Amino acid sequence: MAKAVKRSLPTPASAGEGPQTCRRCDLWKHATQAVEGEGAPRAKIMLVGEQPGDEEDVRGHPFVGPAGKILDQALAAAGLERKDVFITNAVKHFKWEPRGKRRLHKRPNAYEIERCRGWIDSERAIVKPELIIALGATAARSLLHRTVTISKIRGEVLDHEDAVSKAEQYRRFVGDLRTAARFVRTPTA
Repeated sequence: MAKAVKRSLPTPASAGEGPQTCRRCDLWKHATQAVEGEGAPRAKIMLVGEQPGDEEDVRGHPFVGPAGKILDQALAAAGLERKDVFITNAVKHFKWEPRGKRRLHKRPNAYEIERCRGWIDSERAIVKPELIIALGATAARSLLHRTVTISKIRGEVLDHEDAVSKAEQYRRFVGDLRTAARFVRTPTA
């Protein structure tokens, strides 16, 4: 298996910059740093989240906070190893709002998602994954270039009044990862 490595993104021709010096939107002003994707250089599966969280912003690595722990458990339950996938975010800087001494997540807007699209496109060009998994609506919007509803993409519409439990959502997520693992393990003709 390929060794997991932290990869720097190439600079898109029109930008003349890298994610750490990106000033395409104002998110950089309040973030500690840009959090670039990392993982296997030629991973068959790329996982794309929304944006770094507080811990990711401080440490400089994707999915190392609470969501990362859940992701690691789900990958293991699906028979995948983190070192064999590429993990990144649609938006590279942490968007947050202060709540006392804490920095709480604030969803990126359409403009911010659009301004970061060049970075995710660059990562896709480097890794060339066979399968990309969007971990939420923001990631799907960035990848598909349109607003989407995750439950509709999965083929299941969830009624707001009849929300699925966290345990059920986690079970479905593990099932999605298992399907992805089978997909990339199946030889192509």
